[in-house]
Amino acid sequence: MITYRNEVLFSIIVLILLFFVLLLTKRVIKKFARLKSINPNRRKLIRNLSYLFHYLIAGIAMIIIWGVEFKQINVFISSVLAVLGIAFFAQWSILSNLTASIILFFNHPVRIGDRIRVLDKDFNWTGEVQDITGFYLFMITDRGENITLPTSLVIQKGIQIMNKHPEKQIDYKKEV
Repeated sequence: MITYRNEVLFSIIVLILLFFVLLLTKRVIKKFARLKSINPNRRKLIRNLSYLFHYLIAGIAMIIIWGVEFKQINVFISSVLAVLGIAFFAQWSILSNLTASIILFFNHPVRIGDRIRVLDKDFNWTGEVQDITGFYLFMITDRGENITLPTSLVIQKGIQIMNKHPEKQIDYKKEV
């Protein structure tokens, strides 16, 4: 009879480590989000994406612990990557929007409620940011239009953050 005492012990250690890493990740993201005044919905999105990353690493550790043959893993991973590659090639904007949303979360000063101007030669969009999700930034322009911008476009275009109140906005053209 084969005993799996070591594998079970190492699996329990990995699961306990995963539990503590998830708790630590939740606290760090919560502190960062409060420090930067980030919307709870965006905080939840980033927390879920980080959880996915941690679960993948724990799954890989379990595969190594239980000694699954490399040939079996190779066939499985190549099949999954082939399907994902075709899907992401067909929907590249989905992946780029998710990545842009993570960048906006950590590194961009745009927050919900801010007045912004999208610096584009073709469009003159100035308005208030209503929501930022995993894929889109929603804003209401000064003319009352509801604009939905993909987060990848927000990263690509220049964004000018203005005062929250349009009546306090300084018009430098009139002063010159």
